[in-house]
Amino acid sequence: MKFFRYFLISAVFVLTAISCKENADDLWKVKIENPVQKVKIFDISKEFYDQNIPLENFKEKYPWFQGTVPDADFALRRADSEEIAIYKDAVSKIDLVKLNADLADLFSHVNYYFPEFKEPSVFLYSSALQGILEPIFYEPKENMLFIDITGFMGDNHPDYKGLEAYFQTSMNPQNIVPKVSEILAQHFVKRNNDQQKFIDEIVYNGKIMTLQDAFLPEFPDYLKMNYSQKQYDWSLANEANIWNYFVENNLVFSDDVRLHERFITPGPFSKFYTEIDNESSPQVGIFTGWQICRKFFKENPKTKLPDFLKMNAQEIFNKSNYKPTN
Repeated sequence: MKFFRYFLISAVFVLTAISCKENADDLWKVKIENPVQKVKIFDISKEFYDQNIPLENFKEKYPWFQGTVPDADFALRRADSEEIAIYKDAVSKIDLVKLNADLADLFSHVNYYFPEFKEPSVFLYSSALQGILEPIFYEPKENMLFIDITGFMGDNHPDYKGLEAYFQTSMNPQNIVPKVSEILAQHFVKRNNDQQKFIDEIVYNGKIMTLQDAFLPEFPDYLKMNYSQKQYDWSLANEANIWNYFVENNLVFSDDVRLHERFITPGPFSKFYTEIDNESSPQVGIFTGWQICRKFFKENPKTKLPDFLKMNAQEIFNKSNYKPTN
């Protein structure tokens, strides 16, 4: 078939395409004069499950952790052998030295572009698998970042049985820092609810991905997309075909709300409604918005990041001259 004809092309072409596009990342390789040296990381659950630490002492140190759970139930959880086993398994997967270094580098880059940003205190904790689908949350007012380590125990982990495979793709320790980067990027990118067209949606997400390029210039692109390497390669090889599909089916400026579920929402694949669907990568709308923004900076490399974030989708698209050919 003509559409998605590049899916079966040789690996040589794919690798060539990747190497050509990697040069765009050079824009974000900056020299940081005063980098963050070390991040304050607190393992809440390590102390929570330590019976040698009195409950009152723990509550005093982390008064916001207990929530509305009664003391009696809180004490029972501290001694729950299953919860303890899950925590120990999860924390054993994480290289804390590397995590500290990677977070320090991430926070340094965020501060470089947004001087008002101050590195947050980072709290690791175990939700005993209850919060694994949203394992990162950021509280800017308190300058606190929380990481549920049970959300990063590795795809195909026995404790993830029953969870859709497409979620598990990004549930590895190597996904922690990119997901933190994504959460921080979302904090800086404001959505204009008056703009409801598909181009607005994909460029909005493209802005978030662009910030991830700026925040994590040394990280692999597939991790930023919550992809596997194979999924990223498919999207890259089919970039022109995806865009041609959007154009030929009049989707680019459409206000059809169903496009979000087809091309933005996490899932096992994107929904082109063709026989290639099961082979496609998910969330290709986000991928396309990212490439539009990358092309914008290739065409307008002197644009300041804060100015770029203020621009609307139509202006970014027009100035990008985006016409992928693969």
